[in-house]
Amino acid sequence: MIHHLALRVADLERSRAFYADLLELVVRRRLEDADGLRSIWLDAGPVVLMLERELRGKGAGAGSGHLLALAAADLGGWEARLRAAGVVVEDRTEHTLYFRDPDGHRVALSAFRFADAR
Repeated sequence: MIHHLALRVADLERSRAFYADLLELVVRRRLEDADGLRSIWLDAGPVVLMLERELRGKGAGAGSGHLLALAAADLGGWEARLRAAGVVVEDRTEHTLYFRDPDGHRVALSAFRFADAR
């Protein structure tokens, strides 16, 4: 089971606006240290999305090749909202819209429903 997803971002407030204001994720927590704001946590369903100034451990120097896919219902409405916000939809399928956040992370909104695993 996924516990959380952490993304390194260049500008915490810019990314908070993207994920909270545009994509409607709710801010759960803001963490500060001696250098100021270091992390913003958002509710993304049963998973917490952590926007981080720095990531712990080794990894790529910038961005990622990963995809953060969020559940959505009305793709047409979301596409219009993204366009109005100046966000380019780079690709789409019948069930999913693909675009990038301000740091270049790949993000998707998907209406695809998984079959019940039970």
